[in-house]
Amino acid sequence: MKKIITIIGTAILCLILVQCKKEGKGTNTPPPTQEKQLNITFLLDLSDRIEPSKYPASPEHYQRDEAIVKTFVDIFKNDMNKKGGYKAKGKMKVIFSPQPQDPNINKIASELNIDLSAMQTSQKKNVFDNLESKFSGNLSKIYDLTLAQKNYIGSDIWRFFKNDVKDYAITDDPNYKNVLVIITDGYIYHKDSNSRSNNRTTFLTPELITKEKLRFGKWKDKFDNNDYGFMTTRKDLGNLEVLVLEINPEGNNLKDEDIIKAYLSKWFKEMGIKKFEIYNSDLPVNTKSRIEKFLK
Repeated sequence: MKKIITIIGTAILCLILVQCKKEGKGTNTPPPTQEKQLNITFLLDLSDRIEPSKYPASPEHYQRDEAIVKTFVDIFKNDMNKKGGYKAKGKMKVIFSPQPQDPNINKIASELNIDLSAMQTSQKKNVFDNLESKFSGNLSKIYDLTLAQKNYIGSDIWRFFKNDVKDYAITDDPNYKNVLVIITDGYIYHKDSNSRSNNRTTFLTPELITKEKLRFGKWKDKFDNNDYGFMTTRKDLGNLEVLVLEINPEGNNLKDEDIIKAYLSKWFKEMGIKKFEIYNSDLPVNTKSRIEKFLK
């Protein structure tokens, strides 16, 4: 009799444990976390790097830029579709630093500022249906105007990080994944940011690399031992992920590619950025794979 009671008791205990497991009780498994919303910011470098007569490529560099943005638009739409009209609250925009002098370019860029968190479901449906054509059409207009004017003033990426990155590319809402996509050839220069303190600078140009003789010998040892790099003005970017695309060293100099990546990597780490990748210019199909891998 005792044996039968023991068997029955054991069976009841097993049923209780199974039920607790179903209800999430008595286990150490945490509840699933909510998938974060996307907050994607494109910082476009409209310098002469996109000039076909100076830096020819196939596809041309501005066409590669457009393909990069299209990949992100597709990812953004897929995220909207997965979350549904009610839950989708992603953000995506195109910015420049500094703003182009042509007000038409700025007006077109302002139309590429999407904030689903401020929209009704019906408005989101309209965004979903027209997002690809809006971005592709307006980006083409921006590049057409830039190439026609040939007024390449450079991109002040260093000052953007100093003054604007927190306002333009980061939301403090923990439910968002902040991703800054910088599309540039890697050389950083603007006439208003040309300061130097010892071996720290606010710019990086082929001329600086030549002057400092960084292309020769054990350049990395010289870079590290003499504290070369960008001047760092902040250390509070731990909630920002950065993807740099289209690095294109002058004359296809692979040593310059390594130097550019060393400068950027050191700078990002000093600013507290934990996740970043820096990739050279490539065919759109290869860049697409890198983007998808980065966002996973």
